[in-house]
Amino acid sequence: MTTNTPPEPHRRGLIARIRGNFLAGLIIIAPIGLTLWLIWTVVGWIDSWVWPFVPRGYQPEELVNWVNQMIRGPEAERISVNVRGIGVFVFLTFTVFVGWLGKGLIGRSFLRWGEGIVERMPVVRSIYSGVKQIAETVFSQRDTSFDKACLIEYPRKGIWAIAFISINAKGEIRTKIHGDKEIVTVFLPTTPNPTSGFLLFLPRDEVIELDMTVEDAAKLVISAGLVYPNGKDPTTPPAVL
Repeated sequence: MTTNTPPEPHRRGLIARIRGNFLAGLIIIAPIGLTLWLIWTVVGWIDSWVWPFVPRGYQPEELVNWVNQMIRGPEAERISVNVRGIGVFVFLTFTVFVGWLGKGLIGRSFLRWGEGIVERMPVVRSIYSGVKQIAETVFSQRDTSFDKACLIEYPRKGIWAIAFISINAKGEIRTKIHGDKEIVTVFLPTTPNPTSGFLLFLPRDEVIELDMTVEDAAKLVISAGLVYPNGKDPTTPPAVL
């Protein structure tokens, strides 16, 4: 009587194990490295933008050499330093001061006076108003985030795309759209860059709201469908705590 013994599991070769460990390490190192590189680059960019406005005598390298000469004497060798991050601190301090000043009566009056001068300049007026609108939209402290993630049929029936519901259509847009249906404003992002997309106005009954959060839906869009909110079972929404 013969018994069928299960075959021995195939052992991976040395090269395959090294490659697997390399890929695992790369998955760990890549996000950390890219994050640190991005922070380092942004801090350096802000420093290079701030330091030209700071008098040379108050810049870190000059202050370090001034202290060095005070300790070792005037004949001390000059030290070359590159201190990153202080320019960011100067920028944050200056921005907080300008914000505090702009909230006061004198600051608001001065701002209105400056905007009145800008309004008389044809080209500068258009640039300033556009940048101001973008800044107020992006940095406004009011609740201007998307309400829900949703599914809509786009670009044709039978093809579904992830979008974000902002608010109900208002004003002229709502009055020009005939019918008794509730009209919602929907932003349809592009992949993998969700900052660009299409602004759509759809009836509420043609929009399927999702249980996933806006952040999870954004990850799904950015990753081109590779990162799901629930990695174990993508067909079910994440549990609500």
